[in-house]
Amino acid sequence: MALRKAGVLVLGWLLVLLGVIAMPLPGPGLLILLAGLIVLSQEYEWAERRVEPVKKKAFDVAKASVSTYPKIVFSALAACSIIAFGVFLGIDPQIPHIATIPELGPIGPVEVGPSVPFGGWTTGSSVAFSGLIALGILVYSMVRFRAEAVAERKGAKV
Repeated sequence: MALRKAGVLVLGWLLVLLGVIAMPLPGPGLLILLAGLIVLSQEYEWAERRVEPVKKKAFDVAKASVSTYPKIVFSALAACSIIAFGVFLGIDPQIPHIATIPELGPIGPVEVGPSVPFGGWTTGSSVAFSGLIALGILVYSMVRFRAEAVAERKGAKV
């Protein structure tokens, strides 16, 4: 019983934290925050009271994020950029330095410098995974909310 409670608390707070961090990204922040609140609502009454308002806002934001093709394309490009950055970090490229000889001047990038800070597959895979989550949430939002968002947009113009 104590192990279950600890698992619920760790998972719930982790999702809440990730949701808050992801707020600036297109779409997924509120949905991740909602998932965290749903998990925490199993243990806390205050979390249960906040599920419905956050759910309504998260669904409204998700609906708005797939209401037009430019928004969908921007969200997809942002998620793909995050994945690409994760792969870049995973490769851990070396930063070349321009070697100089005082008498000859610059002779080109011959020395290999330090690696990218925080590079490596541990960091890169977690960043790329977050991009995959964003793409998954975008696909979910398109399937779940796209038709409704288009209908609302067309209804508002008439």
